[in-house]
Amino acid sequence: MFHVQESPAKVVATDSAGTHTELPALWLRERCQEPESLDGPTQQRLFNPHQLDDDLTLIGAERIGDHQARLTFSDGHTGHYDLRHFADDFDDGDGLPTPRPWTSDIDFACITRDWQTLAEPDAFREALETYLRHGVIILQNVPTDGGHLVEVGETFGHVRSTNFGTYFEVCSRPDSNDLAYRSVPLAPHTDNPYRDPVPGIQLLHCLTNETTGGLSTLVDSLAVAEQLRAEDPEGYHLLASVPVRFRFIDDGVELIERRPMIHLDAMGRMDGVHYSPRLDYLPLMDEASTRAFQRARRRLGELFSHPDYEIQFPLGDGELMMFDNNRVLHGRTAYDQNEGFRHLQGCYIDRDGPTGHYRALAKQAQTDRATATTESETAA
Repeated sequence: MFHVQESPAKVVATDSAGTHTELPALWLRERCQEPESLDGPTQQRLFNPHQLDDDLTLIGAERIGDHQARLTFSDGHTGHYDLRHFADDFDDGDGLPTPRPWTSDIDFACITRDWQTLAEPDAFREALETYLRHGVIILQNVPTDGGHLVEVGETFGHVRSTNFGTYFEVCSRPDSNDLAYRSVPLAPHTDNPYRDPVPGIQLLHCLTNETTGGLSTLVDSLAVAEQLRAEDPEGYHLLASVPVRFRFIDDGVELIERRPMIHLDAMGRMDGVHYSPRLDYLPLMDEASTRAFQRARRRLGELFSHPDYEIQFPLGDGELMMFDNNRVLHGRTAYDQNEGFRHLQGCYIDRDGPTGHYRALAKQAQTDRATATTESETAA
């Protein structure tokens, strides 16, 4: 809610908790909305706000109707404002669904969708919302004649090519450059923490699985990290603040990156981890900090593999799981390659693909609802 006061001129925002915040003059001036200042189609500014005087003040404020105001500034500018546009600045989620941490009792039905139905915009928007809330979605009925995961990836975002290629084959190869291409078990991990930027989203598509082993595993780091923070605040802080060195070696490339194991977003909220015990190196600290760090990362690994948090399931032919590579850790139980063939394909897309699509579709749905309401009221 926004209150406009004429004397002295000010605009005050009140949030859902009842906290009042006076909006600074520079903040308001930068957000002017008239056509000569803001391009309508792109919503990009037609002036440079960095050149505004830092001592600029608000000298006039007039409320117009329920949601409008006319504001005048000391630099001589007068602008007409729709105050509802300010609401986006107070949304820390930037229009996205609130994440829902989950544990091993998650209902698979709530994260499973039929790929063949997602050509319908409403179904696609709902699938995006499911993915953004849980960090994972499982798609059924994806054709298995090879390469269709790229089509899925390009539907949700844009496939990123790496040294593994546009997409990669996951099957047993004794002399492979990564343990993922062996039949050994893989503990919960995130992919490519040694890369900058880290791939945001991974897709794994099962073409065939003739083995009784090789179960896919997933665990939500949001739920696990909250448990670690409750048990060991000091250790949690170390994992979230001390950079760890990650390293990967392949023919013709050596990739190294340093980043904390627990990742905090720009608002200071934990939104995922960088975790791969096969690839990380203990940072150099004093003895006490080293012991505390080790206790915390050992406990983190225990929780990641705990049956209260980890789910195990067979990924069947034609099923594809898409998951946030920072939030949701994945792994695999061992399998006997003599039982039959197990063949998956994988690829990566960036995190801004699903978020960008979701915002656009949600905004269109909101516009459609408003139009339908107006038409209904007019007809009545």
